[in-house]
Amino acid sequence: MKKIAVGSKNPVKIAAVENVARKIWPDAEVVSLEVAHGTSEQPRSDDEAVEGARSRAKLALEKADADIGIGLEGCALDMKHGMFVSDWVVAIDKSGKIGMGSSGKLLLPEAVASEIRNGKELGPVMDRLVGQHNIKQKQGTSGILTNNIVTRVTAFERGVIYALARFINPKFY
Repeated sequence: MKKIAVGSKNPVKIAAVENVARKIWPDAEVVSLEVAHGTSEQPRSDDEAVEGARSRAKLALEKADADIGIGLEGCALDMKHGMFVSDWVVAIDKSGKIGMGSSGKLLLPEAVASEIRNGKELGPVMDRLVGQHNIKQKQGTSGILTNNIVTRVTAFERGVIYALARFINPKFY
């Protein structure tokens, strides 16, 4: 049985890992623990989000004495065509093999992007916009903007699958 440690207590991140892990290893044990991510509250680049996810994965792996540690980190990044939200996932096993994956990128409304550029965090900005509380632990920005066609759990699941690809099909790595 695989023991998989998630470096977060966020129920969205835990659910994404559980959903994917059980498809790959039906008897997997998924544990979660809060760990430091070592990045800003609102990562503003892919590189910063990857480093945060990597830090979460490594600490979770070590603290839980797991087979695989998984870190998940969201970011908002400015590009030529606007600001996008994205999620990064890093998986690390006991031997030090690392897998990485991303959820993809979703264009943010300019009113939201403007607040993030002024130092705000995406979650609270979206909470105010839609009059809800703590959407980052529920449907997330992607759920709000897509009418729940792609929730935050669904988006993270894609990143988890991609990060675990090297463990699912190691012969190609």
